[in-house]
Parts: sequence; structure tokens; C-alpha cells
Amino acid sequence: MENFVFQNPTKLIFGKGMISHLNKEIPQGKRVMVTFGGGSVKKNGVYEQVKKALESFEVIEFWGIEANPTVETLRKAIQLGKEKGVDFLLAVGGGSVLDGTKLIAAGLLYEGDAWELVLQGRSASAVPMGTVLTLPATGSEMNSGAVISRKETAEKYPFYSKYPVFSILDPTVTFTLPIHQVACGIADTFVHVMEQYMTTPGQSRLMDRWAEGILHTLIEIAPDIIRKQDNYELMAEFMLCATMGLNGFIALGVRQDWATHMIGHELTALHGLTHGATLAIVLPGLLRTLREKKLAKLVQYGERIWGINKGSEVERAERAIEKTESFFKSLGLATRLNEVQIGEDTILEIEKRFNARKAAYGEDQDVTGTVARKILENCK
Repeated sequence: MENFVFQNPTKLIFGKGMISHLNKEIPQGKRVMVTFGGGSVKKNGVYEQVKKALESFEVIEFWGIEANPTVETLRKAIQLGKEKGVDFLLAVGGGSVLDGTKLIAAGLLYEGDAWELVLQGRSASAVPMGTVLTLPATGSEMNSGAVISRKETAEKYPFYSKYPVFSILDPTVTFTLPIHQVACGIADTFVHVMEQYMTTPGQSRLMDRWAEGILHTLIEIAPDIIRKQDNYELMAEFMLCATMGLNGFIALGVRQDWATHMIGHELTALHGLTHGATLAIVLPGLLRTLREKKLAKLVQYGERIWGINKGSEVERAERAIEKTESFFKSLGLATRLNEVQIGEDTILEIEKRFNARKAAYGEDQDVTGTVARKILENCK
């Protein structure tokens, strides 16, 4: 296990009716900007709960943060926040609203253009923020990361800033989500875990078992959730899986990959695909391409997660990859590029982009533009 420093300051507030605790978590006297996506929070009752809890605060609302938050929209929120003297942010929505609000929080204290912060990759200063999560997927409610797009140039990059001060998770608000969003959220969570788990074997028994526990849970609950997601206990498990999958707890002292995500970001930037949907396509292709390198961990994964314990190591690894792809299919997601009408032009463009920025991802920084092209060829 490698050396590490770990600190996660986010306070998690979990359960039915906990949105009412907002007025206890935000310091009195704060001028609060509440950020939203579309209008779904007005349909599921979340908006009214938030408004009631914030009755004693001066509140400024900002609507319209997209499913893949764009800097063009976030610039408007930053300008409004500066004009109104906002000193606390509350993100109400899914991971995209939370991600976008992290850039707003940093942008409020920055004199230049917000895209400069994205290109820098991080900001040490930000206005404090809390969250009310409505869609489990990204883990943004308990980490410092975000992913921001720029529509003008079809780019999408990760960005890191401050952790949320608190996050409220009420499973009941997820009951009316569109099933495709839920499926993409499950895939997103699954791949988050795989990015931290499917690397070098033998680093940490504890990290492996924690990661495997999340994967097992997702596989067990997914069929029932996809059929009907208004089961409190199942959605509570899902919410916690999404949070625990990317809040640092399964990454302590172990190497990480993230090549699947970086390729997936390009597919979203170029074609607007939902993030989780891109991951369901890319991960099986990446595993097929890097099977020899990841063979030992694939065999472990196949045995512990899918019960595959017969055949040669190569055969067992192949079956593990097939099981993974079948799991994504069972969620109703595409697993091949041709299913979403993406062809060779996109593959070449992504290779070009990786090469232009001398990209090198993966646990050994060996997923270059050339390797990314091979991965995408294996996604056809």
C-alpha cells in the first residue's frame, strides 16, 4: 500500500425528511444562492421543502445548469452571485448541478474567466457550499471533484475545488426519476469503483474488499431498482453506493486508472451522451484491450464478483468482461459505439485530442492517444 493523506470534511445527512435540516446547517445571516437544473425538483416536492427550510435566509435562485454543466451557463451564475454578494451556495439536483456549483463557488472568488480555473484543474479558494442530492451517480456530494464542459469548443475536463460542507441525501426524492437516468447512475457508480479497483493486484486486501462490496451490492439491487425504483431500502443502498464509490474511502493507498472516464468525457463532449452511458460503452472495450496487463485483477474480479472459477486465466478474464458488458445491457444501456451511431471519425478525433495534450492515463500512465484509439476500436 502506498503512502497517503486522507481527509473528507463533508457532513453526510441521510434519510427521509432530512431536507428540513437545511436551516440548521447553513449559518444564519448568509446570502444563499440556490442552484438548480431543470424543473424536476418542482414536480417531486424538493423545491418546496428547500424553500420552506430556507425561509429565514435571503435566497437567490439560479436555474438551468445542464446535464453536462457548461462554463457558458456557469459564467452567468458567477456574475449574478457577485452582483448579489452571495456568500453561501446550495446545489439542489444531481451530480451535474453539484459539479457546476463547485465551479461557481470558485468563480465567485476569482477575478478572471471561470474557464481558466477549469484549465488549471483546481482552485484553492471557494465560497462554502452544501448540497441536496436528487440523483445518485457521480459521488460529487462527498468529494472535491467536478467535470465541466465548454460548448464553444466541445471540450470537457475535470476540475477540483473545495468539498461540500454538508450533503443531504433523502432516498424518497429519487422515486420519480426517469429509469434511464437511474440506469446511467448505476453504471456511473459501478465504473467509479472499477477505476479504483481494476488496477494492480495485491495492493490492499481492505480496499479490494470494500470495492467488491459496493460492486456486489449494485449487482444485487439493480434488477429490482430497474423494475421499480420506489423501494426506500433499495434506493437508500444505491445512494450510499454512489457516495461511497467516489469519496476516497476505497482509494486509500492504491493506484487508480480513470482512462475509461477520460475517454468517456470526450464522447460526451463530442456527442452529448449522458456520462454514465459513455462509461458502459468504454469500460468493456478498455478491459478487452488491456486484458493481458490487467489479467490477474480480472481473474480475481471474475471469481469474487461473478463466481467464475473454472477455465484458464485468459478464459476466466474473458468471461468476466462478458459478464460486465451483460450487466450494463441488463440496465438497458448501449455497450457498443455502433449502437449510438458513433464511428471512425470520432475515434480519430479523440486520438488527436489525446495526442495534442500529450495525455497519458491509466494506473501506469500508458493510455495514450494510440491506446485510446485501440480501446475505442474494441468498443465497436
